[in-house]
Amino acid sequence: MTESTMFEEDLPDAAKVTRAREAGGSDVLETVEVEAPTPGPGQLLVKTAAAGVNFIETYQRSGVYPVEYPFVPGAEGAGEVVGLGENVESFSTGQRIATAEASGTYATHFLVDAAKAVLVPQEVSDEQAAALPLQGVTAHYLMNSTYRVSPGETVLTHAGAGGVGQILTQLLKARGARVITTTSTPEKAKIAEAAGADYVLEYQGFAEKVRQITNGEGVSVVYDGVGKDTFVGSLDSLAVRGTMVLFGGASGQVPPYDLQDLNKRGGLYITRPSVPWYLRNAEERTWRFTELFGALTSGDLKLDIGGTYPLEEAGRAHDDLEGRRTTGKLLLVP
Repeated sequence: MTESTMFEEDLPDAAKVTRAREAGGSDVLETVEVEAPTPGPGQLLVKTAAAGVNFIETYQRSGVYPVEYPFVPGAEGAGEVVGLGENVESFSTGQRIATAEASGTYATHFLVDAAKAVLVPQEVSDEQAAALPLQGVTAHYLMNSTYRVSPGETVLTHAGAGGVGQILTQLLKARGARVITTTSTPEKAKIAEAAGADYVLEYQGFAEKVRQITNGEGVSVVYDGVGKDTFVGSLDSLAVRGTMVLFGGASGQVPPYDLQDLNKRGGLYITRPSVPWYLRNAEERTWRFTELFGALTSGDLKLDIGGTYPLEEAGRAHDDLEGRRTTGKLLLVP
């Protein structure tokens, strides 16, 4: 890439951020003006086009996950490179990037290590680029790395109308899998069906229905991002030597669990993955984003932008997400 001719005086002086001033409810989020960040060695300064809203940020805001306050949430975003730190050779100003590995993306400008950003293809919009990284990478690692699904396998996912759920269903169907999913309302069931799910179940009694669908066998894998409320039912849905992939806790964290129970249930496997363990190097990052952008541009994957909120209304976005009133991906737009 060509070297940037941008000088320090060309960088913005100020930025707006939405931050949690202390641990608490959505009312602790406030939007303030701060000094704009300056890219350090190996970093990009990005003018935010859109930032993704994710459950982990509600945990950080509320104090479930310890952070230092005041705290600017957000690891996911897309935008235009407006500044380069020293030793950045792979990007130039004016290019569009996306990332799931930045910090403080609830802002008009954010910093990200160049090694953790990817170029956005011309065919992909800013909103698509911001909506894809975290949920797209999650869906990709779940079905390709945590438990690689083969054509013809039957799998169970939860929250089929959510952001990860819709992406996961579409990618699984493109793979040739049979997908059972759950939703909480008839309206959400229609969304899950539109994403391609073969069976859409209510949460109540879902394990028994999974057994019926699979002729008593159970499924080879459960992808469970709901957590506390579905955990036991997910285990009940698994075939012998099946794999329980607990990748989130939208309903709350799973309480301590006796692993001996896995033996009683048929030698089950259980794992608790998260995105950082599946973006370990440039090769892995390139593989995942290349396949995701490819699925998006080919039409195998369509993203559902469930809502866009002004930066100043991040609290409302958190309320809607925690209240499970949303489908698809939520974005903040400065």
